[in-house]
Amino acid sequence: MTLITRRSVLIAGTATAGAVLVPAVSATAAPKDLKSAKKKGISGTRISVAAGQTYTLSATTRVSELSIADGGRIVAPDGSALTLTVDGVETGQLLTATGGTDTLIQAGTYRGDVVLTVATANEVTYETLTFPFRQAVYVDAHGVARDKSVLAAVLGGKLTDARARNVSITSTGECFDGVYVQDATYTLDRPVISLTGNGRCDFAGYGAAVVGDGAATTLVVDGARIDTRGVVRTAVISDDGANVIVKDSVVRTRNGVLPADYRATVETPYMESVPWMLGLDGNVRATNLIGKDSKATYLNSTVFSETWGALSVEGGSGLKLTAINSHFGNTGEYGYGTYAIGDATVRVLGSRLDVGSYATIIAGPAAVVHYGDSTRAAVSALNTELELGLSKAELAAVPVRNTVVDSGHFGYMFFGAGDLTLDGGTVINSERATFLNKGQQTTISVDGSQGARLNPRDGIILQLIELDDPGPVDVDGKMMNIGVYTEPTGDPVKDTGFDPTTVHATDGAATFSSIALKGDFYNGMRTGKNMVLTFDDASVEGVISATRAEHRVSSIDASTFYELGIVTNTARAAVNNGAIVRLDSGSTWTVTGTSYLTRLDLAADAAVRAPRGRKVTLTVDGTATALTPGRTYTGALTLTVA
Repeated sequence: MTLITRRSVLIAGTATAGAVLVPAVSATAAPKDLKSAKKKGISGTRISVAAGQTYTLSATTRVSELSIADGGRIVAPDGSALTLTVDGVETGQLLTATGGTDTLIQAGTYRGDVVLTVATANEVTYETLTFPFRQAVYVDAHGVARDKSVLAAVLGGKLTDARARNVSITSTGECFDGVYVQDATYTLDRPVISLTGNGRCDFAGYGAAVVGDGAATTLVVDGARIDTRGVVRTAVISDDGANVIVKDSVVRTRNGVLPADYRATVETPYMESVPWMLGLDGNVRATNLIGKDSKATYLNSTVFSETWGALSVEGGSGLKLTAINSHFGNTGEYGYGTYAIGDATVRVLGSRLDVGSYATIIAGPAAVVHYGDSTRAAVSALNTELELGLSKAELAAVPVRNTVVDSGHFGYMFFGAGDLTLDGGTVINSERATFLNKGQQTTISVDGSQGARLNPRDGIILQLIELDDPGPVDVDGKMMNIGVYTEPTGDPVKDTGFDPTTVHATDGAATFSSIALKGDFYNGMRTGKNMVLTFDDASVEGVISATRAEHRVSSIDASTFYELGIVTNTARAAVNNGAIVRLDSGSTWTVTGTSYLTRLDLAADAAVRAPRGRKVTLTVDGTATALTPGRTYTGALTLTVA
C-alpha cells in the first residue's frame, strides 16, 4: 500500500478515473485471514451485507460489487463518515428520516469501480442540529484534507492544496457536498459539479455544491459549471465571514420532490421549502449568504433557480451580496432575484434580471439595496471593499453596463424596512407595481438623471398595503406554515393619535429625481402609516391617492399563495393612510383622476396640471381652493379632473 503525503499534488486524470487518492484497502487482493474476511462479507472483489446485518467498514475499500440486502446496513466507525462512489459518482446514500441528519447507503447491488470511502466526519452544527457533512473535497488552512475528503468522487483535472482545475464532481445521492472550504484561500478553476438528489439544510450548506465557511476563507470560483436538482440542493453558499467570489460561471438549480411526510415550517433547521407567505413556491434557491460579515460576489456570471430565489441573503449581520455584469433570476413562474434581510447590503450593477415575482424582497429591518450601472469607478471601489483581487487589466476589461429587470409580477417587495436606490440607466419592467410596500418603513430613491426608467404594465408605480402575511402557526411547539390570511371587513377606525398630514420616521417614503414618470401611487393602509412622495425636477402623470385596497379573494392560504400582494384600488379620502406629496423645484404633476391627499407642498416653480383639454380643481376640507405655486395645503385634499 502506498501512502500519499498530505502536501503532495493530487491528480486524477481520465486514464485513472475513480482512482482512490487516500490510503485504501483493495479487495482485489484477498486479506490474509480469508476465513475472517468471508465472515465479514468480503469475497474476492465483492462485499455482501446480509439482511439484518450491520457491517462496519474501518478503512477505504475498493471492490467491483457491493450488495446490500433489505434490512442490511454498511456503516463507518463512530467519528467517521462512509461514502459510496461507483465509477467516480457518489450515489446510493439517502437520508434516514425526514427532518433528520444522517444518511445511509440503500439496499441494492452496485457494480463497477465501487469505492467505499471512510473519512473523518465533518460535523457542522447549525442551531439545534449537527449535520455529518460528506464532501468530495475538504480544504482547510493546510490545503486539501484527504482524511475529510472523498477523492474517489473527484474526476479529471488537477487538484492541489491551493487550486482545483478542470475537476468534475457528480452526485446522485443525498446530502453530499462538492467542495467545502474552511478558513482557507482556495480557487476552483473551471470545475463541473452536478448534484442530483435532495439536500437537507441550506442554512448550513448540507448538500450544497460549493461552501465557503469561516472568516479566514477566500474562495474564488472561476469558470464553473454547476447544476443541481433537488430539495435545498443549493449551488453556492458563503457562511460565517467567508468571502466567496464567483466569476465567469454558470449556475443552475432546479426543484426536487419534497418527502411525502414533510410539513412546511419556518423553523430554519428544518425548513426545506420557501415560506409561501412571500407569494412564492419552490424548494431550492441557487445561492445563500449567511452568518456574520460574509460576502458573496457574482461577476459576469449566470445564476438561475427554477423558483424560490437566485441570490439569497438569509440571517446574520454585516452581509454583503454583489452582482456585477451578471444575468440571474428564475426559470419558473415564481421567484426572486435577490433577498435582503437584517442589515444586509445588496448591490446589483450592470446586470440582467429575469425574475418570476420580484427583483428583490426587502425584509429589513435595516437592509440597503442599490441597483445601478457597472461604472469603472463603482467596480473599482467594490474591488477594494470586497477584496475581489481583480487586476488593473481585469478592471479595465469590465464592460460598463446598465441594469435591466424583467419581472413577471412586481418590481420590489418590502416585507420589512429598508433603503432602496435605483440610479444610472436602470430599467425596471414589471407586470404589476414597481414597488409593493407591505406596511413597512421605506426610503426609496430613484434618480433618473442617467436614464433610469420605471415601466409597470398595470400602471401602478407604488402600492402600499397592509402586511398580508398570515404568519406561521404554533403546532405542538413548532412554527408551521399553515396560516390563513383573511381580508378585513368594514371601514378602518380613525386613530386619533396618528396625524396623516405629518411626515413620520416610520412612513413609507420615496423620492424621485430628474425623471419622467407615468403611473399611479396608492396608499391602502388601514393603520397609521403615510405615503410620503417627493418629486425633485421630475414629472409625474397619474393618480396619487389614499385608497381602499382589496385582495381579489377574501381568504388566502398555501394553495392560493399567488394572490398575495394583488389588490384592487378604490381611491377615497384618507383615514389613517395619509398621502403626502411634495413637488420640489422644476417638478410637475399631471393629475389623471380623482386623488385624495392629506398634504401638498408646491415649490415656487412647481405645477399641478390636468391632461390637455381638461381642468384640475382642488378642495381642502370641502372648500374649493386655488392651486398656487409656493403654497402648502393640509387637511382633506381632493383633486378632481373635469
